[in-house]
Amino acid sequence: MYPMKLLPVYKNYLWGGKRLREKFGKDSPFPFTAESWELSCHEDGLSRIAEGAFQGRTLKEILEIKGNQWIGSMNRTPGVFPVLIKLIDAQEPLSIQVHPSDENADVNAGEQGKAEMWYIVDADPGASIYYGLKSAISEEAFVAHALDGSICDDLRSVSVHPGESYYIMPGTVHALGGGIMVAEIQQSSNTTFRIYD
Repeated sequence: MYPMKLLPVYKNYLWGGKRLREKFGKDSPFPFTAESWELSCHEDGLSRIAEGAFQGRTLKEILEIKGNQWIGSMNRTPGVFPVLIKLIDAQEPLSIQVHPSDENADVNAGEQGKAEMWYIVDADPGASIYYGLKSAISEEAFVAHALDGSICDDLRSVSVHPGESYYIMPGTVHALGGGIMVAEIQQSSNTTFRIYD
């Protein structure tokens, strides 16, 4: 075995920007690139090996050959690579969203929960995230505010700066604001419940 460089998988969602190409030299085929999946065994964006004996094969293929030798014996979901690592360029704000826990993820669809951590790589002056609720709110009020567009008034807005980190537990309402680039380390899941755009 040898150290393997992985080829990123690029995503061109509507809210993406140009930082990945212009500031970080990413070879994205898209003029606006929202995400660069740097390490992924998820079916929505499988990392491929860049060089050597396994060049061109997906990381998932190699792990199927090597099994838990590479994943480790403490992995809670045997045979599933535990993390997905992305660079995210949020030029525009993302949807207000929440992710499931392991207990309420759609295991029938092969998904696990989605805890994630954001490391702020770059941020425009005054950039902020939504990170949890300001205070307790009833389910009825939460739904009503999501429907009438006032939900952001219930959320805690946090100004962010390069070098900071934020851990987002499953069940925490959150969103990246515009003008922020993060390195995201998350569970290998692509399940997002959008609450409000």
